[in-house]
Amino acid sequence: MTHSLKITLQASAVLLASVFTTACNRADDPGVEYAPEMYESIPYEPLRQTSANTINPMGINERTPAVGTVARGKLNYYSHIGKDSVGIAERTLKEPYSYTKANLAEGQTLYTRNCQHCHGEQGDGQGPVGIKYKGVPNYSTGAYKTMNEGHIYHVIQWGKGRMMPHGSQVNPEERWKIAMYVRMLQEGKGPDGLTDFLKAKGMSATDSATTINPTEQLPVQEAQADKASTTPGQGDKARNGTAN
Repeated sequence: MTHSLKITLQASAVLLASVFTTACNRADDPGVEYAPEMYESIPYEPLRQTSANTINPMGINERTPAVGTVARGKLNYYSHIGKDSVGIAERTLKEPYSYTKANLAEGQTLYTRNCQHCHGEQGDGQGPVGIKYKGVPNYSTGAYKTMNEGHIYHVIQWGKGRMMPHGSQVNPEERWKIAMYVRMLQEGKGPDGLTDFLKAKGMSATDSATTINPTEQLPVQEAQADKASTTPGQGDKARNGTAN
């Protein structure tokens, strides 16, 4: 009787050990977490979520900012002209930056990165996206040829027709410099017309002699992803520009 019991216990121990070993080696069984509160935050974290939030709308931790809220450092990011008031923008918004070679160079770089895929290198609407979806205007024809900087700035900010708004992607200073470069493309000469355009604006031949290659130019403004803000958490005034 004792011998039989001993064999039974030994068999049970082997069976139990094999079960535990098999369970621990299963890839689809993470096992039991020990004290998960030590690494899973109890307070809600807006950018991290492991389960549905039963208090906030839609079950997410992030909340929509209150109406009228302005992000820190972004006070001048948007003008106070409504998206349907492009006529007011044309009459009231004025280009705050001088037509210099440096500003046009930045405008060309920003245009290349944010606009060229639709509007094309020449500003003729023949970018890869523009060719596919059609309807992208040619800056050097019709009413588009006479659009002023205020009009262009407003459309960049709010969008128009099928063009989506870019106000959250390029800051006010960048918009003005893109508008400045678009004014140059209205001449119908594409990037090659930069020298003539600068001369027409009163620049000396020396200042306008160099051809600008946006693909070789360093990133400008917010494109400098490797540059930290000089005022962390407070915005960087040097990059925010002014709305008007």
